[in-house]
Amino acid sequence: MHLGILQAVLLGVVEGLTEFLPVSSTGHLTIVEKLLGLTVDDQGVTAFTAIIQVGAIIAVILYFRRDIVRLIAAWIRGLRNKDHRDDPDYRLAWFVIIGTIPIGIIGLLARHLITGSLRSLWVVVAALVLWSVVMWIAERVGTKRRNEEQLTLADTIVIGLMQCIALVPGVSRSGATISGGLFRGLDRVAATRFSFFLSIPALLAAGGFEAATSAKDISASVGWAPTAIATVISFIVAYAAIAWLLRIVAHHPITVFIAYRLLLAALVAGLLLAGIIPAQ
Repeated sequence: MHLGILQAVLLGVVEGLTEFLPVSSTGHLTIVEKLLGLTVDDQGVTAFTAIIQVGAIIAVILYFRRDIVRLIAAWIRGLRNKDHRDDPDYRLAWFVIIGTIPIGIIGLLARHLITGSLRSLWVVVAALVLWSVVMWIAERVGTKRRNEEQLTLADTIVIGLMQCIALVPGVSRSGATISGGLFRGLDRVAATRFSFFLSIPALLAAGGFEAATSAKDISASVGWAPTAIATVISFIVAYAAIAWLLRIVAHHPITVFIAYRLLLAALVAGLLLAGIIPAQ
């Protein structure tokens, strides 16, 4: 059964609002898809969820377009001439590439687990609660004394591995990577900007992979027109959310989102226990 226009708009708004906030976009989409009566482990629905994230990523590319062009240019100059390899932008470009490798490997190896049993709403509830504890600890122990230019290869590996944990719905990709940066002593803005940069190759690859391998499944279930509408809506909403998040993290700890995560977990648990929505 294809999605209706209003359902597609709703899911696009949910994706755009939550993709870059440390509240888990996949967790939110899983919850809303369940409420809409969708089968979340259906291959078409899984592909839809990945593809509409591309809209949010296009928003990141547009928002950070000057930084991205600068990084790409520095990377190319460094490849051509070793004299340019001391440029911090050349090093940062490599860090984005290296930091993406872990999620690329784990995402492919664990693809069926991620799109299957891990889409249970009980998993979402547990992840929302448990990762809130991790975010709280990260804020408490992080020194926040290092900026983007002081990012190291060790930081990159840790943050890249933390991004893999976000494959569990309810953890939050931004929550995982920003927490990883804080654990390594980065300030919030540096950790958040690097989180944005890491999201580009990871989510573009995921969306592209699903579009290429699950085209027939999307046509048979949610439909391509609703998928396109949801993707456009996610782009529009995400663009506004990026600016808002950067302002928030510049002046507030990421723990401001913990209360919402816990309330959402309690709400979903209540719906599950009451039998209003199924877990799987």
